Amino acid sequence: MKLFDVYPINPINIVKGEGSLVYDDKGTEYLDLYGGHAVISIGHTNPHYVKRLEDQLQQIGFYSNSIEIPLQTQLAEKLGHVSGKEDYQLFLCNSGAEANENALKLASFYNGKRKIIAFRKAFHGRTSLAVAATDNPKIVAPVNETDNVIFLPWNDEAALEEAFKSNEVSSVIIEGIQGVGGIQVAPVSFLQKIRLLCDTHNAVFIADSVQCGYGRTGEFFSHDFAGINADIYSMAKGMGNGFPVGGIIISPKIAPAYGMLGTTFGGNHLACAAGLAVLEVIERDNLMQNAAEVGGYLIEELKKFDKVKEVRGRGLMIGIDLPEELSNVKKDLLFKHKIFTGEAKPNVVRLLPALNLTRAHADRFLEAFTTTLNNS
Repeated sequence: MKLFDVYPINPINIVKGEGSLVYDDKGTEYLDLYGGHAVISIGHTNPHYVKRLEDQLQQIGFYSNSIEIPLQTQLAEKLGHVSGKEDYQLFLCNSGAEANENALKLASFYNGKRKIIAFRKAFHGRTSLAVAATDNPKIVAPVNETDNVIFLPWNDEAALEEAFKSNEVSSVIIEGIQGVGGIQVAPVSFLQKIRLLCDTHNAVFIADSVQCGYGRTGEFFSHDFAGINADIYSMAKGMGNGFPVGGIIISPKIAPAYGMLGTTFGGNHLACAAGLAVLEVIERDNLMQNAAEVGGYLIEELKKFDKVKEVRGRGLMIGIDLPEELSNVKKDLLFKHKIFTGEAKPNVVRLLPALNLTRAHADRFLEAFTTTLNNS
């Protein structure tokens, strides 16, 4: 049997990781500034994280949600404390797509409405409703197509107001910073307008924080910069530092009922151990502050490059918009300088490193970036 060939793959076999460094099967060292799509939040093989999982494996790895799992309660309490959303409710699942799927479904349960507002260049996942709210026709199969999703221009308050006047809106879903869309930061006034219109029309504000949340921007949720609270926050990626963990936290105004949502693997013992370890390290090591400081340093230094069209982002979620003639930069960084970065079409280099990235590793990247641009 062969693998189903859907991924363009770099010919590199990573076999070991430590902090922000990874190593291939030949012993070559790489600086990881992408973390496998923003997943590695506290560094590869973080000792506290590894011990948490090892200790849990010695006890029990899995049982279903048909019994008490005290680790879930502990995770909810810790997440409420670290995020500042202590009066919210936690539902655990396995991935970002599943988190958004449940968020959109829960919103419709809450107000009985059907229409979803999403935005151009949005990416919310690949499952049925999440992909329908994703602005990429290439990954939307005919069976996923629905007229219940309304795509609006990014940061167009007039279009947003008109959509609410013309439709029975169930929810508005928005990334605080679009990731796949090219590191587009949602303006504070636009997020505040969404909050106002959702309140006025009894719609649900869904803050997609799968990539831009969990402390990456220096605040726990990137939407927090707007000084508002969403009704539902979706999260995954950095939540488990590589272990599949996803979830939504839900405003107290939305009441649960048996059978409303469900999952087999979500909230299992190992997942909760991973999730607790991540939050414990974020809190213990002040990683949100580190993300703000090291990320702010990188952003300011990158703005000094004349060849860079624009630098966007907050904290350690950074997009470097390059002209077409520098389309080689990401490839050169990887194969000539052994640095993993990401990309967003057409020509944005994405940086999504672990939140404990050091200033020394940031300087290592800047030196390689300088060399790459000078030789291009």
